[in-house]
Amino acid sequence: MVQGMACRLASTHGRLLVQRRGQHTGRARTLHIVSQARKGLSELLSLSSKDTADERAPLRPGKVSPMREVPAHIPRPPYADSGMLPDWDRTPQIHDAAGIEKMRAAGKLAAQVLEMAGGMVAPGVTTEEIDAAVHKMTIEAGAYPSPLNYGRFPKSVCTSVNECICHGIPDSRALRNGDIINIDVTVYLDGYHGDTSRMFYVGEVSPAARQLCEATKEALNAAIKVCGPGVPIKSIGAAIQAVGDRHKYGVVKVFVGHGVGKVFHAWPHVAHHRNNEPGVMQKGMTFTIEPMFTAGRTQERYWADEWTAVTADGSLSAQWEHTLLVTDSGVEILTAYE
Repeated sequence: MVQGMACRLASTHGRLLVQRRGQHTGRARTLHIVSQARKGLSELLSLSSKDTADERAPLRPGKVSPMREVPAHIPRPPYADSGMLPDWDRTPQIHDAAGIEKMRAAGKLAAQVLEMAGGMVAPGVTTEEIDAAVHKMTIEAGAYPSPLNYGRFPKSVCTSVNECICHGIPDSRALRNGDIINIDVTVYLDGYHGDTSRMFYVGEVSPAARQLCEATKEALNAAIKVCGPGVPIKSIGAAIQAVGDRHKYGVVKVFVGHGVGKVFHAWPHVAHHRNNEPGVMQKGMTFTIEPMFTAGRTQERYWADEWTAVTADGSLSAQWEHTLLVTDSGVEILTAYE
């Protein structure tokens, strides 16, 4: 996301921008988070015991098919035809009653599409097949698949397998027994984006993989519980970090949640670790929370496609995400599923 597409952190005069790695313009667009905490030997041993990359084949790129067509009558976001990568919108997405209803509809559709996609997960199924199904269901609902041609992202959904942290591009690789996969769906319906992702198990997965996925889900739920009007945005990161620390997982810092609504990515940027970012939640505001945990180190590296981010050490990664609406007394999960 670019995430959920989770956003890659970028700092320009105190603001954060969405960036596709490798894109260069006259304006600074990236910030590499270098404040990686030093880990002692005992912690490294603990992390490595949770997942051994050597026990499974490293993820490798497959064949990516051409970009799918969207019928001309379907309303499109501004970047859909140009493939531009929009600047981070500084305006928080705060909605009136009509806007809230449209956000609810977009969130509900995103959750339904994700549920359908997750139902396809099985050994032998390719992520290309999942993309085709997501694309079809989305356009049949009269919506545009938000990732498609966002910064020239070539597919309608992100599928991140095993050590892929986020932004995996669907391709010809068949899922294998024991894989874990994050499917990240965003739809643009009636002028509003709904954004959600979750983990799915391919056949029988290892206890270590399952534990990582469940802990990441626990972190998302813990963060949601602290949300409400007037609550500092930074409280989200503190809640997530506490869960990661308790389970001794790496907490990815370089990708963040974001405001979402009429635009795909907007303020606030929602850091998933302890931080001192300014801002408070406001009634009517919509944003995503999308923590990413790793079984090993959090350092990422990128494939040649400039989108796929994988753990540099090959360790497993997991992510869960919801779009939330701030209410009078807390938050409403707009992408809730059965």
